[in-house]
Amino acid sequence: MTELIAFGILSFTTFFTIINPLGVMPIFMTMTSELDQASRKATAKKAIIASFVTIILFAFTGQILFKFFGISVNSFRVVGGIIFFLMGMDMLQARLGKVKVQEAEIKTYVNDISITPLAIPMICGPGAITNAIVMMEDAQSVEMQAVLIGAIVLVMGITLAILLSAGKIIKILGQTGNNVLMRLMGLIIMVIAIEFFLSGFKPIFQDIIAGR
Repeated sequence: MTELIAFGILSFTTFFTIINPLGVMPIFMTMTSELDQASRKATAKKAIIASFVTIILFAFTGQILFKFFGISVNSFRVVGGIIFFLMGMDMLQARLGKVKVQEAEIKTYVNDISITPLAIPMICGPGAITNAIVMMEDAQSVEMQAVLIGAIVLVMGITLAILLSAGKIIKILGQTGNNVLMRLMGLIIMVIAIEFFLSGFKPIFQDIIAGR
């Protein structure tokens, strides 16, 4: 039971910090500024559903992809650790994201922004996909897999609630509060990145030493 709780907390923490709904929130507000309230809610719900399906799909098919391309889980952990660390660095410097959408472009795909770029790659980006594959590999039992899926559902639910309440939250936090929270999450994700990197690098290094 203790192991399940620890795994659940780790799953929730990693997905929440990687998806970073508070960082997505201002971008969501900018991209949907020309939509009415009903359309904005529909866009948020569609983005969350698309993100959830994508993450679950990669979580359960990750091993098939590994075998097809001849990739080891440890190598993926090393790469994932590097990706997480770079994301954490950006968050630590309070950068909201690298995806910039011009006003003219928003009008072009206003009916489909819930899939791209909101769901992919803003919510479900390389970090979230990598984390889903690695965490599912670490889930050694059906119970742990259920806990992982539950953590993903919880994070997606919180993300949806934040997006639906984006206008009110931004007014309460202000720019300074939002930056402080982003820096704290960036620090957490950098620590997680080091753990991911070391957990993948250690067995690879041991194999090299052993001459395999």
